[in-house]
Amino acid sequence: MIFLTDLTVFSSQNPALRILKPWWDVISDYLNIIMLMMSVFAASLQVSFEKMICIPVPPGLSVTDNVWNVTPMNKPDTVVMITGFKTQLDLQYYGLINQWCYDNAILTYSKFFPYLILTNSMIFFISSNFWFKFPGTSSKIEHFIAVLGKCLDSPWTTRALSETVFEEPEYYYEPASSSSISPTSSIPSSTTLVIESKTEHVVPTLPPEGPVEEPSLASKLTKKLPGTSLDRTSGKILDKREGEQAKALFEKVKMFRVHTEEKDILYQMYKRQTILRALETVVFLSYVAVYTPRMRYAVHCTDSLNITGFIDYYCIHGLWRMYSMLSIGYLFALSIYCCTCFYTVYWLFYVKLKEYSFEATRRESGISDIPDVVNDFAFLLHLIDQYDTLYSWKFAVFLSDVSETKLLQVNLNHYWTTEKLRQCLTINSEGKTELRLFMIPCIPSQVFEVNEIEVLKLEFIRSPTISSTITHLRSLKELCLHNCNVKMESQALMFLKKTLLVLRVHYSSAPELPSWLYQMWKLQELYLKGRLQIDKVTINFHSLRGLKELKTLYLQLSMGKLPSAMLDVAGTLSQLTIHNEGARFHSLSSLKKFYSLTHLRLLDCKLDRIPSSIFSLTNMKEIDLTNNNLISLEELASCQHLKKLSCLKLSENRITSIPSIIEKISTITTLQTSDSSFG
Repeated sequence: MIFLTDLTVFSSQNPALRILKPWWDVISDYLNIIMLMMSVFAASLQVSFEKMICIPVPPGLSVTDNVWNVTPMNKPDTVVMITGFKTQLDLQYYGLINQWCYDNAILTYSKFFPYLILTNSMIFFISSNFWFKFPGTSSKIEHFIAVLGKCLDSPWTTRALSETVFEEPEYYYEPASSSSISPTSSIPSSTTLVIESKTEHVVPTLPPEGPVEEPSLASKLTKKLPGTSLDRTSGKILDKREGEQAKALFEKVKMFRVHTEEKDILYQMYKRQTILRALETVVFLSYVAVYTPRMRYAVHCTDSLNITGFIDYYCIHGLWRMYSMLSIGYLFALSIYCCTCFYTVYWLFYVKLKEYSFEATRRESGISDIPDVVNDFAFLLHLIDQYDTLYSWKFAVFLSDVSETKLLQVNLNHYWTTEKLRQCLTINSEGKTELRLFMIPCIPSQVFEVNEIEVLKLEFIRSPTISSTITHLRSLKELCLHNCNVKMESQALMFLKKTLLVLRVHYSSAPELPSWLYQMWKLQELYLKGRLQIDKVTINFHSLRGLKELKTLYLQLSMGKLPSAMLDVAGTLSQLTIHNEGARFHSLSSLKKFYSLTHLRLLDCKLDRIPSSIFSLTNMKEIDLTNNNLISLEELASCQHLKKLSCLKLSENRITSIPSIIEKISTITTLQTSDSSFG
């Protein structure tokens, strides 16, 4: 006797794998269980009941007629009805003949029907679950299930959702090609402030008129998370331990993405086993449909061994009726199984399963930076979409850099308390209270609560966001950005427009040069350090017309000529410093338009002579031409027109002699050449 419990070892698997089974695979599994039960039942009948019952037929009797007729020797005209006869055979003879006829006269399909359908069912089961057991795929699947389970259970999923639904801050976004455009592109005269509208979630007291909008994906998810409160304050509750766990989970998701996007072994294995199942189903369905009608209840058996004295036997297959019904039921289940297999093949080749787009998720959830994925990662997400589309959204939370930045913000807030930040305050050389944040993921929220800050330095911060709470820093006058791509909320921008006096920007990529700097109309000093040619892309400055009170401009940019945007502040600048990092200036004729300059520094510009345009700047008090290629100073005769010039610095040049004309410039009180000083 074969029991169904004996086969449970083949069907046991991790219950968590059900999320990777689409509805057609679930139907296939149930059909496979039904077919497996049929085969077990048929096999149990095969070993439990008599397979064949045979009786010998005397010579002269027909095995096909219902009445056996024989004509006696002495009465040829008389028909005698035979209702029975004596064979004088022992029981052992009947057992022998039954087995002989079962082996030789019965249809092979009828004899091995239980084992055939049992074998078919086991092949179906193995082929449909092979990718869960194969070492090359099972490790990825188990890893994916483990990571996804942690993503679903992580409190950060709820936190990110709460911020998405309820906290939609207004940001200042840079216009297209604000800092990185080609040389042939047109340069707009001014930047445009774009403010994202803030969505208010209000529960109406009366039903709205007209069609009701379908709730967003984020709001759907909130309803599906039992015990989750959507209060604004509840979303902010995340202790230090949970924050560290979520941070580690971000790293796991990133590593898993890199690992699974390299190849498509999961997709290929699933496709091959599906095609194999479809071919197997066609073959099994063909022979079951062909041989089922050939099964017979009564058969004629001939004893070629002649061991009993009888040649013909009339035999009955006792399990024929049950086998026929099981065969028809198996044929029906197999037909449905075949349909699911071909639907799976259609799904594999019709849908682009090696590409997965989060476009709908980005649009409905508000997390705009979720990247699209490819290969095995995309295939796994397509599978869990068939189980529950919300699972991919929960997973997407840990693919977003914005979400990770918010998490890092929360973790930083646990570490960088207001008291600790105050301990980091220093007094710089100018006597100002300074806070320097170096190589941290983002700006801690508590920074904007330290109202003593006058100078805020942000260096090598990956995703800094200046929030509206910066309005608490009433003493803030100077902002330094060193390799930081700063994102600023609109309220923060409006505040800095009115209070910021000094801005220092050191950039190494185009996005690090913020476009909002052109809106700082109270700015008095601007320091820019970087390059105008980065990765074969030319950076062009917007108009500086908005910097109405700019007095000091420092450029360390390695340029060939003065940017045209500087001409917008030519009438207001009093100090201009250009450090050209060894690049040669081709033209400085536009300097004559800076008629308000009092201090001019042209450093490391490879100048061979003093530019003549300088001598038209009648307000000039100091000229610094340090570290150039000056040889002669014949142009100094024109300095007589600069009545206010008092300091001339010519150090680190190739000057061999100083002309006597310098003595006629009575206003010069300081002259520096190399290591010499004249006063």
